[in-house]
Amino acid sequence: MIHARGLARTFAGRGRGKEKEEVTAVAGVDIDVDEGEIVGFLGPNGAGKTTTLRMLTTLLKPTAGTATVAGYDVATQSQEVRRSIGYVSQSGSTSPEARAGEEIMDHGMLYGISQKQAEARGRELFEQLDLDGLWNREPRAMSGGQRRRLDIAMGLVHDPTLVFLDEPTTGLDPQARANLWTHISDLRVRLGSTVFLTTHYLDEADVLCDRILVIDHGSIVASDTPDALKRQISGDLVELVVSDPAQAPAAAALLERIADTDVETDATSVSARVRGAGREIPGLIRALDAASIALESIEVRRPTLDDVFLTLTGRSLREDA
Repeated sequence: MIHARGLARTFAGRGRGKEKEEVTAVAGVDIDVDEGEIVGFLGPNGAGKTTTLRMLTTLLKPTAGTATVAGYDVATQSQEVRRSIGYVSQSGSTSPEARAGEEIMDHGMLYGISQKQAEARGRELFEQLDLDGLWNREPRAMSGGQRRRLDIAMGLVHDPTLVFLDEPTTGLDPQARANLWTHISDLRVRLGSTVFLTTHYLDEADVLCDRILVIDHGSIVASDTPDALKRQISGDLVELVVSDPAQAPAAAALLERIADTDVETDATSVSARVRGAGREIPGLIRALDAASIALESIEVRRPTLDDVFLTLTGRSLREDA
């Protein structure tokens, strides 16, 4: 569905005099997305994520490299690409004053389908996306979740084989986000769609995506399944909170015996990553007890995608959200 090799984009930056420095937004990325996949595309602000998405959706011409989307070349067959994809932008594309059903039909007719076909397809999507009864409602009178589902319906009205979702749940409350996750999963289950998803919510990528691409400084720095990426992290995070701050150094020394990373100490908190923590914790507790070190708590946390992102890019994705 998506095949890119060496896809790159530079912009003219500010410079002194007539000479302008080139700014590399995307440094030559290779991307492959198979039919039926849901692929997450993650990256901190300024990493090249938006620029890459704009090139793949023909909104921006590449400076170098090649890419085919839905079987068409983004540089020479842009119209064919646009007919084959659905694109749901982060800001949405509905007019707040128009009626929802009219928006759907107008959008479908822009893609060359008849008004009758657009209405039939739109009403089918309204039923599938839990928008029943909202055909004549104005988007400004809808909830945030309903508006996002309407945006998705507009992106699907022409039956695209590939759907680009740009930050689809930004600004939604947790319940609306979880509800929309179900509908995004159903795009593949019910419609057989391939989905290319950008998000700042790592739990969202973990739940929805078959595979995740991480871009940083214009280059792809990771591409794998969520579970495989998490297995790259060196063990579970073990955190001890001691009752007496004076005992923190002794607790750190005992934790260091089983740790796979440097032990970090902060007042009463002592933490490190430990491979196979479930096997090691009983012995650690016995050692702490023998040393008369009293604990307020002990916590073991499995690696998360945020840990992966922090390891790969040196910062948390949530810092940029």
